[in-house]
Order: sequence, then structure tokens, then C-alpha cells
Amino acid sequence: MIGTNKRIYLDYAATTPLDEGVFKAMRPYFSDIFGNPGSLHSFGQEAMGAIDKSREAIAKMLEVDFRDVIFTSSATEANNLVLRGIVKATRMTRMASELSEKRHSEHSDYLPRVIVSAVEHDSVLKTTRDMEQEGLIELKILPVDEEGVVSLPELKKLLNDKTVLVSVMYANNEIGTIEPISKIGAEIAKFRATGTYPLFHTDAVQALQYLDCRPNELGVDFMTISGHKIYGPKGVGALIMGRKTHNIKQGASGTKQDSRLSVPWSMLQAQITGGGQEFGLRSGTENVANIVGLAEAVRVSEKIKQEEAKRIFGLRNYFWEKIVLINRKARLNGPDVRGGEKYARLPNNINVYLPGVLAEEALTYLDMQGVAVSTGSACSARGAEPSHVLRAMFGDDKIARHSLRITLGRGTDRRQVDVALGAIRKLVESAG
Repeated sequence: MIGTNKRIYLDYAATTPLDEGVFKAMRPYFSDIFGNPGSLHSFGQEAMGAIDKSREAIAKMLEVDFRDVIFTSSATEANNLVLRGIVKATRMTRMASELSEKRHSEHSDYLPRVIVSAVEHDSVLKTTRDMEQEGLIELKILPVDEEGVVSLPELKKLLNDKTVLVSVMYANNEIGTIEPISKIGAEIAKFRATGTYPLFHTDAVQALQYLDCRPNELGVDFMTISGHKIYGPKGVGALIMGRKTHNIKQGASGTKQDSRLSVPWSMLQAQITGGGQEFGLRSGTENVANIVGLAEAVRVSEKIKQEEAKRIFGLRNYFWEKIVLINRKARLNGPDVRGGEKYARLPNNINVYLPGVLAEEALTYLDMQGVAVSTGSACSARGAEPSHVLRAMFGDDKIARHSLRITLGRGTDRRQVDVALGAIRKLVESAG
């Protein structure tokens, strides 16, 4: 049971409680091992050793190189680092090229193109829109269908020789839709052939605890992860680089896939400058305790991933079947909950449309009943704006205003689900 008394927490997509084992791993770094990792004496080196060990552990689990893990303060910062960093590096390279050819002008019309999906987290959507308003990029929004899945044919149309980056989240934080990341990666690799661009980034914050998140297997150049979504601490994330991407080659026997080295970190420009920590890509004294916690949270997640996904999948489907019995008009936003080993949506997610029930009122009512759910992303919930994800899927805000997001986690059991169902039944009956 998460919380106190008889409260039931069903908002695990927003954040997760800190795992006891993770806290145990972190504890020494709050007091006993307190040195600044940048110091050369033994106190500092002890702290730096913990960071190195954490980086090495994450790199090994995700099958990347030691230097391909960059620690940040959050997933939002990691997303900003890759979005702004790639564009800045690209523009600087372009400027240097024009200067060498003595044709640079302050009025250069070069605008790198960035493509993002319409259902990205605000840390991607708002960042790219800011960059567009600043005149730094040409932004293209990749549409989705009514299940929240991006359009591959539309992606092919949007790719051009000025495209420097494509960013599509692995699994959606609101509706749980799992995007075809490997297929997208293959299309991008085919387009760029032996060149460098476009690069491919995925926000894997929600996917990490349930899906295979090895960047080189997915065919992504950059991947974002976060601590507090996987029972680790808040205030820490990482940007992971995939050094190998799928390169499509046409042979006599047809199309086949091979691997080649991807771009180095030098293609990325730091957004926080100073002391040059994190291989010069993210300055600032490292949060040793949080970094240790992130590594331990990833380790635990990888260890129990398959078993926990199977347990939550069954519990979630039971939950949904009972909701339909309570309200026959209820419907899922996003893909069907059913599936085998290959899930269409995250196994812990129910995003439900309840006709006649206003979402904001329902959230308050259920909270008074001791059940915590949400209406969408916690990062933008206080803005009281309807979900941009559901708007992108259905074209307006009608469904969003009557939809709730329910997400299960490690602390959820059958008893809690039954109690929550009782509260939902009262909600529906009170709404008439």
C-alpha cells in the first residue's frame, strides 16, 4: 500500500515511491561519502568512484559504452540537452562551413529541420516550439492515429536533406501507446544512408521498466531515462547514446541490415557550461547519491522487468474488464489492453473515457474516496489544460475533458484494484 491510512495510489506514471534497496544504496552518499567528485584528494576520488561505478553499471545493462551515459538533473534536462545541443552543434558546423567558403551572412536562410511527434512530453514539444519561435529550427509535427501511433508514411514525407533530428517517445506517458521505434529507426537509417543526419532520439522514461531499452537494438542515437519513474530518486536522469544504428544496404539478394558506428558526442553541444563535468556535456557538481540511486533503480528494474510486466498486465486487464461492467459506455483511449509478449500499450496503463463524467470533478471525487488517479501528465496538470495527446488523437478536447489516466505499479494488488473499482462505481452512479 502506497501512502497512509487506506489511501490507494494509482498514478505511477507521474512518479513512483523510492525502492527500499535503492534508498539503502544511496544512504552513505548523504553523509559518510560526501566529497566533491571534482576534488583530487581521497574524499573526492571516493565520490568519483561511485559515479564511475554507476555509469559503468548502466552502460553494461543497456549495452552501450561507458562514455555513452551522461547524467543530468532530470529527463527534461536530458531532452533539452539533445534537442538544443544537436541544433546548436549543427548550426555552428554550418556557420563554420560558410565562413570557410567566405559566404556567411547574418541573414543566412539555413534552418535545420526537427521532427517530433504530436504526442511528445511537454519537455520535447515546448522546447522545440520555443526553438521554432527563436528562429533556430523549422519544426514539423508528426501526426498520430486514433490509437496514438505515429504515421510512418508521413515521416517519410517530412524527411529531407535539412532534417537533423527526429524525436519520438518510446511509450506515451498518458495513453501508454508503444511506438514502433525500431521501424522508425530503420526508416531514418535508410534515408541518411552513409551520412550523419538525421539523428534519432527517443524519450524512454515510461518504457524503461517494462520494455527492452537497449539503444543499439532499437536503432536510436540518443535515449532519455529518468530515476523517479522507476522507483529511483527524483532529480536525476540520463541521456544515453547508441553508438550503432541500423544501416540499410541493398544487396543482390535484397535488403539487409548491418551496423555501423554512429555519431560521437562531439556532435552535441553542452547547454549548461562551467566546470566541464560529464565529459564536458553537463557542467555542475554531480549529485552522487542520486546517480547511485539511478543505477540501482535501473538494476532492479532490469532484474524484475519481465515478471512484473506479466503481473501488472493481468491485473490491469482485470481492472479494465470491471470498469466496462460498471459503465458500458466507457472506452479506452489508445490501443486495446489485450496482447501477448508484444504489448501495444504499456501493461500498467488505463486511459479511460467516461461519458457524462467530468475528469476534473472525477479526480477530486476519487481523491476524497482515497483513490489517487490523474487526468494526464503531472508536469502540466496544474495548468488545467486538456490533454494535448488526446487532442492530437481525436482533433478536439471533448474526450479529454471526460478521461482519466489510471496507472498501476509495484505496490498495486488485487485488493487495491477492487477498492478503487468500488470508488469508480460510486462516481459513475453519482454522475447519473
